[in-house]
Amino acid sequence: QVQLVESGGGLVQPGGSLRLSCAASGFTFSSYPMSWYRQAPGKERELVADISVAGRRTNYRDSVKGRFTVSRDNDKNTVFLEMNSLKLEDTAVYYCKAPTPGPYGSWGQGTQVTVSS
Repeated sequence: QVQLVESGGGLVQPGGSLRLSCAASGFTFSSYPMSWYRQAPGKERELVADISVAGRRTNYRDSVKGRFTVSRDNDKNTVFLEMNSLKLEDTAVYYCKAPTPGPYGSWGQGTQVTVSS
């Protein structure tokens, strides 16, 4: 079955960096665009970035433009989110999503990112 497993989260100081990974299995990864979402406590889940099937097109929410970079390796069925210049407001659980058939697509279990001094 479809499986998405995020990793790479952790505790980092403001201004620091983290690289998140999402390993996919159970579907043809290279045929699907991929997305990263995040959800902070008490807030709705929001789209952070997405990437086209070949990785040539990317989109970012305004608050992370210039700081975050989404990329993918279709040979390794993995999508990445490089996060630099992290801010307190980036604290959230980060999820990857694949728009596989079904009402909600496929989601990973999430990885916690905490930015704190």
